[in-house]
Amino acid sequence: MASLQTLIPALSQSAVFLLIFYGLFVLVSVTLFLLYHQRHDWPLANDVAPSENWPAVTLQIPIYNERRVAARVVRAVANLDYPADKLQIQVLDDSTDSTSTVLSRLVAELRRERNLNIQYMHRKKRHGYKAGALADALAQATGEFIGIFDADFAPDSDWLKRAIAAMTPHPNLAFLQTRWEHMNRSQNIITAAQALALDGHFVVEQQARSASGFMQNFNGSGGLWRRAAIDDAGGWQADTVTEDLDLAYRAQLAGWRGGYVNNIEAPAELPPVITGFKRQQRRWAKGSIQTLRKLALPVLRSDKSWGKKLYAIAHMGGYAFHLPLLAMLLFTLPLALLPAYHPPLSFIGGVSMIFSAAPFVMFALAQYALAGRSGLKRLWALPILAILFMGLSPAISASVISGLRHSGGVFERTPKQGRGPRRSALPSQMALRDFTPEFLAFAYALLALAAIAITRRWGLAPLPGLFLLGSGLTLTLELQEYRAVRRTHRPRRASRLARPGDIRTG
Repeated sequence: MASLQTLIPALSQSAVFLLIFYGLFVLVSVTLFLLYHQRHDWPLANDVAPSENWPAVTLQIPIYNERRVAARVVRAVANLDYPADKLQIQVLDDSTDSTSTVLSRLVAELRRERNLNIQYMHRKKRHGYKAGALADALAQATGEFIGIFDADFAPDSDWLKRAIAAMTPHPNLAFLQTRWEHMNRSQNIITAAQALALDGHFVVEQQARSASGFMQNFNGSGGLWRRAAIDDAGGWQADTVTEDLDLAYRAQLAGWRGGYVNNIEAPAELPPVITGFKRQQRRWAKGSIQTLRKLALPVLRSDKSWGKKLYAIAHMGGYAFHLPLLAMLLFTLPLALLPAYHPPLSFIGGVSMIFSAAPFVMFALAQYALAGRSGLKRLWALPILAILFMGLSPAISASVISGLRHSGGVFERTPKQGRGPRRSALPSQMALRDFTPEFLAFAYALLALAAIAITRRWGLAPLPGLFLLGSGLTLTLELQEYRAVRRTHRPRRASRLARPGDIRTG
């Protein structure tokens, strides 16, 4: 028993110590933002180059079974204000449903009526998923610059000219990422929470990395690549499910630089359902860890400063903070049941509280930078964001572990709503077993709280209490969506039994 009284508190505090490192990483991002963002936001982003200097650009639109939004993104890209003789559009369709019919007709219409250089490219097999589609199409791309828009985007007409004007004066830029704007930020609590998280990532983290020269990621859509940098870095590869992060880091390791422009927006649709949000977060978590496995040693062996190396490692491994968070929950129950215990470092809890505030500071800074004091009104969704991430933490942890064990994997798309009803954003099939991580976390948190109530160790209650709220909210939303999918796909019953006289032939 004496050994357990020492071991379990030590292990619990080790998890807290790891969480402090994540808070430190966010705090470094905030510090870089405060130090550098006013010195650099690519001032040329608002300049317009003379028409004779416009370079050739290829815009790629990878799509898979997105019938409700496919036409929207293709029309938006077709409406970009750019010299037609310098623009090539590639519609990369891997669809297996009616999306293919919609897209093939639309592309033919745009080519016929507007004389656009637009290609429809359909693959019968999704080898390599999105990375494979981009790589296959690159062989037929004619542009010096390659732009990418996913199905949930709808760029404004001036996007391409502004992005090209920002990128072309900097020949060392491999890619230029623009800020995602949210078309449905106020749709519900899920989209409001996601918007806060993404604003923090783009406005603070991406701007800080770009301005300070630290390594940064390409976000997969709403950005431009220099064709020479793609080739130099080894092209698109499918051994991770975040091909965008992988290629961005390989390009920067090859000597190129990434750039971010905060004042050019790329409007996009957020997943309005918890299952879509969960699927997206799981893929990003798995792919980030796969990229860490693949590139950690090349980063450490590079000629970059140690500060930039360590920051890059923390960036690629950021989703792994869910593992010590989950470990802390697991240790709560035995700590409550121990007759007595003495943490090795009594001050570590206070330190962790200070560093845990860093993400909240980042989100507030982002909203203030976007809209001043009025932007701070959006912080009402901050508790929702925190609770949702607690609820999704077990599933994200499982994806992190999967990323540590396996390369590649299925690229799960996030269904879009478009102009359809909210249920359009739900997957076609759902199973109760998909909610196992949330259910287990809910049951364990409830058990831990019961033990805490019996032993009166109330100081241990906040963490399992937050997990109970988070997993409870997530489960409630998931079960609602599960019932909606069941209703949508339930076979219709005949209104009456068929009688022999009802059957006609001929």
